Amino acid sequence: MSGVLYGVGVGPGDPELMTLRAARLIGGAAVVAYPTLAGGASFARSIAAGLIAAGTEEIVIDVPMSVDRAPAQAAYDDGAARIAAVLDEGRDVVCLCEGDPFFYGSFMYLHARLVSRFKVEVVPGVTSVTACAARAAMPLAARNERVTILPGPLPETELRDRIAGAESVVIMKLGRHLGKIRAVLDDLGLAGQAMYVARATLADEVVCPLAEAPEVAPYFSMILLTKGADPWL
Repeated sequence: MSGVLYGVGVGPGDPELMTLRAARLIGGAAVVAYPTLAGGASFARSIAAGLIAAGTEEIVIDVPMSVDRAPAQAAYDDGAARIAAVLDEGRDVVCLCEGDPFFYGSFMYLHARLVSRFKVEVVPGVTSVTACAARAAMPLAARNERVTILPGPLPETELRDRIAGAESVVIMKLGRHLGKIRAVLDDLGLAGQAMYVARATLADEVVCPLAEAPEVAPYFSMILLTKGADPWL
């Protein structure tokens, strides 16, 4: 019999925000897999490090930083092949993914390559969106309100149109796009209502109004924006 592949969300950064099931699976795993970015350390592994037993086999999937998608696709092809080899031996693999595996999660690329051949179970995790809202003490939606989640790399015109028509907005993956996003929010007259959160739940977390945010933002940062009066009052 083949092994089972578990895609485990480890949450936004604080190890205490992992689910009980995630902690149990990681602690009992003989083989764990996780992505790294361009040879750097794995954020997902750092969250789960205290649970990984000595002697655990580790499959490292190094994903290059490139606008061209081909190198990353090749990395996931290679990682999926190495995971498949373990599963074919009848051994389970626990794949670590920061946040939630199916919310902008790297695990979805492995899932697409392996789900037709092996049993795959997805263990959801606390997302960066809900973690940032909690740390900013900022409810995102009530009653019939809609939440619009936008990636920062979107073109300026598309960001402007989507933000203008939204009720509650989350803008993720700020990084080098922060200046562009600030300009859009300023033009829409919404910058004063926006909150900035970086590295939520970690020791170097930053939570402040967008006006007080630094000029340069890390990748793991986002802007939260709600419009109108508080509907829950």
